[in-house]
Amino acid sequence: MNIPFYYIIKNFVARKLTAGITIGGIALVVFVFAAVLMMADGIRKTLATTGSENNVVIVRKSSSGEITSIVDRQTADLISTLQFVQKDEKGIALMTSDGVTVINAPKKDGGISNLAVRGVSETALNIRNKITIIKGRMFTFGARELVVGTALIKTFDNIDIGDKIKFGRDEWIIVGEMEAQKSGFESELWCDVRQLQQAFNRDAFSTLTFRKTSDASIESMKMMFASDKRLNQYEPENERRYFEKQSEAMRVFIQILGITITIIFSVGAMIGAMITMYATVANRTTEIGTLRALGFGRTSILIAFLTESILTSLMGGIMGVGLASLLQFFSISTLNFGSFTELSFSFSMTSSVIYGALIFSLVMGFIGGFLPALKAARMKILSALR
Repeated sequence: MNIPFYYIIKNFVARKLTAGITIGGIALVVFVFAAVLMMADGIRKTLATTGSENNVVIVRKSSSGEITSIVDRQTADLISTLQFVQKDEKGIALMTSDGVTVINAPKKDGGISNLAVRGVSETALNIRNKITIIKGRMFTFGARELVVGTALIKTFDNIDIGDKIKFGRDEWIIVGEMEAQKSGFESELWCDVRQLQQAFNRDAFSTLTFRKTSDASIESMKMMFASDKRLNQYEPENERRYFEKQSEAMRVFIQILGITITIIFSVGAMIGAMITMYATVANRTTEIGTLRALGFGRTSILIAFLTESILTSLMGGIMGVGLASLLQFFSISTLNFGSFTELSFSFSMTSSVIYGALIFSLVMGFIGGFLPALKAARMKILSALR
């Protein structure tokens, strides 16, 4: 079967304006589609990198997040003695007992949003080695002091080093700024867990996080917890997997909302591409007749025009992906459905986003170009030449 590929290429050159408008419209739709996927992946990546594969989180069963989880002090002491909890050279468990609460703070762009305040134990930095103090100093245990994640400083007012925040019937002073390798910890305030408990008159923790021994597995821990009456109301989970789960609801919501909007836009783009292709077929009637007279069959004409439509969409898809890739240089913040606190994240361009966006553009090209290509293939030679 002969396909007039040279004819297709010449048409792109001869009809630059028409092709450019179609490519531009498809590029905008693909840009929106890719941006939605990048946003969802960015949220998942931010929360997934918050945890470590070597750490285990203990939460109360059926809790929806750290805010709703409660671990009493007796349980924390018991877990610290278990054989799969790694100990340091002094025999002290590498475990942090965290208390997490939510406070309100004014945003730079107006309005008020929620902030997560995490109280940690002295061993927290030994377990979470992603934390780096880049300005100021670490808070002093036993004092009402805070360190602030670098993402919060960009988003909230009066939350820099030296500023004071009032919560828990007392004033807390910010003494340092921390980075956490773009993880969710950069959207938190950290302090001494004992001070946080005293401020809110609490005696329990939200979660426990410990460094597991090399021979321990999550499955064996879950079996041990399930068989122990003192621990069967709690559940161990890999820290990385735990924080990744916290992104599921938000990621699904963004994907559903974004893809719905994208489908609406894509219908418009496909209709536009279809109108353009119909106009192209109408303007090239004589050319189609000539191709038929030269021996190109109906199937060849169909494939030629369909290929032109798909190539046009593919060019738009590549342009849209290129524009979307620029979003990687920007960070935004939104409300995390898992904790109802502000979460800062960056758009993430992955291979799955690229493949998904390009396949989406090819589908638009096929659907938008099939009927006009079919019309071109059905033309009779004499009618077309006349």
